[in-house]
Amino acid sequence: MQNLELSFFNQNFVTENQQIQHPVLKKKEVSLFIKREDLIHPFVSGNKFRKLKYNILEAKRNKKSVLLTFGGAFSNHIVATAVAANINGFKSIGIVRGEELGVDLEKTLLQNSTLQNASKNGMQFEFISREKFREKTKKEFIDQLKEKYGNFYLIPEGGTNELAVKGCEEILTEDDSKFDYICVAVGTGGTISGLINASKPHQEVLGFPALKGDFLKHEILKFVSNQNWDLQTEYHFGGYAKYNSELIGFINDFSAENSVLLDPIYTGKMLFGLLDLIEKNHFKKGTKILAIHTGGVQGIQGFNQKLQKKNQQIIKSL
Repeated sequence: MQNLELSFFNQNFVTENQQIQHPVLKKKEVSLFIKREDLIHPFVSGNKFRKLKYNILEAKRNKKSVLLTFGGAFSNHIVATAVAANINGFKSIGIVRGEELGVDLEKTLLQNSTLQNASKNGMQFEFISREKFREKTKKEFIDQLKEKYGNFYLIPEGGTNELAVKGCEEILTEDDSKFDYICVAVGTGGTISGLINASKPHQEVLGFPALKGDFLKHEILKFVSNQNWDLQTEYHFGGYAKYNSELIGFINDFSAENSVLLDPIYTGKMLFGLLDLIEKNHFKKGTKILAIHTGGVQGIQGFNQKLQKKNQQIIKSL
């Protein structure tokens, strides 16, 4: 089983490009396709598979037995790391933001499907304060964790490092060179960095950050030298995991029309922003656009729990 699953991470998946139907595309004479990276795996899907691929292989090569990473309570990266560790025979440790979540772990797991799935896949949690969480990249803090947990393989929050970028470079294929623009949601910058490195000179890569702030350009510049990219920073809906009824309605309409489920943290905001730019004539007639579906739909269940508590419209399943 272990060798079989390791072969999963040795693969170079080629995912399908699905054409999207929307009235604004017809009106503006722009074609839009979405790369279905979300179909790779139920939990280790999209950019999570791409980012973890070479990290899993490197951890195996270095004969590590434990993966340790960081994330928030609804982090797709946390659950993807737990599942990837489990199917490859690693133990996993998640350092999770929010010490209050550890007060009654049983209650937390009942209310949070992301952490519940991570726990089912054997992840051990340590819940820390938001203040302490900000020290996650400091050597002193990492050394304290090594004293406590031993010689683990460290994967950064969101999974972004050089090996993750290498994995994300494999998203695009030669056939994708026909597109003028490559569009993707941006969290920590790893996925867009891989796409920039793999893109052709005639292409422009557009990133749609899910977070407020200008720090992402600096993060991306650590991994890229090409200059054919830009960030569209107006579509974060107030910041990470923020939303409004317009976004939820858009996600439901989009999935009903195209049978593609979008998540409200990343891909929903990216597609909302992209179609808004098309409406505003950001792209000339005849432009061919490829949007990357980075997965993350497993988090919808937990997001819907929050919406239901507020008696708000939920994201409908397909």
